[in-house]
Amino acid sequence: MKQTWGEKTFGAINVVLLGAASLTMLIPLIQMLAVSFSSPYAADAKQVFILPVEFTTAAWDYILHKQDLWRSFWVTIYISVVGTLLSMLFTVMTAYPLAQQVFLIRKQVMLFIVITMIFNAPMIPFFLTIRELGMLNSLWSLIIPGLISTFNMIIIRTFFMGIPQELEESAKMDGCNDFRILFQIYLPLSKPVLATVSLFYAVGYWNTFQRAVLFIRDAKLWPLQMKLREYLINTEDILPINQMVGTFDFNATTLKAATIIFATVPILLVYPYLQKYFVKGALLGSVKG
Repeated sequence: MKQTWGEKTFGAINVVLLGAASLTMLIPLIQMLAVSFSSPYAADAKQVFILPVEFTTAAWDYILHKQDLWRSFWVTIYISVVGTLLSMLFTVMTAYPLAQQVFLIRKQVMLFIVITMIFNAPMIPFFLTIRELGMLNSLWSLIIPGLISTFNMIIIRTFFMGIPQELEESAKMDGCNDFRILFQIYLPLSKPVLATVSLFYAVGYWNTFQRAVLFIRDAKLWPLQMKLREYLINTEDILPINQMVGTFDFNATTLKAATIIFATVPILLVYPYLQKYFVKGALLGSVKG
């Protein structure tokens, strides 16, 4: 179908606006990457913009040999993978019955669930609850409290409600129980929305910070964002003891830039693999209320 002049203009404006919005997000990241590969003198003199100045990998050589940083990296990998898997399991198990018309009190249950989006638990009772459950200074305190996101559950529930009931009725006539219907019919048909929600959960767990501040005391259990905070605030914790001698090709500025990129890029690499599902899943999950 041939586009009208107005449609072409609208499309061109969209491309320009979205391109400009993308640049506002990409340029700071690219600049930080350039700083991490620049000399300390150029970084401190604010000479770096898009390309490195006096290229050097000294900051990265030092960062990649920091054992405490790698320990926090693997802690974050663990809570992101385990947390996402458990969150998806419990979110799907919650969304499925709430999408069924035979569940007579589904509207009342949904009302109570939606209330949690408006009124969050106060911080002190939240902390006391976690303490009484014995999860202080445990990685489970970073996973279990955020196991189900109401927003994500509503997206999956809405998608499930759009699946034809005839498929479920046919499966029941063939002797399938609810678990087989969920895992063999609903989930294979829901790949776009599942990929989208999985990405939401993974990003949330990767960026875990507030719960780590509240519940984790052992530095060996700090996730990556906590370690990044320590490096950004306490410069002496990231610099070598003899840095003042001036024999290194890096300083606090370039090391901080390298650490920020180290903590940011891994989760960004997940997006290209889920991109084809992302927009489709988000839209399909919002069609039917």
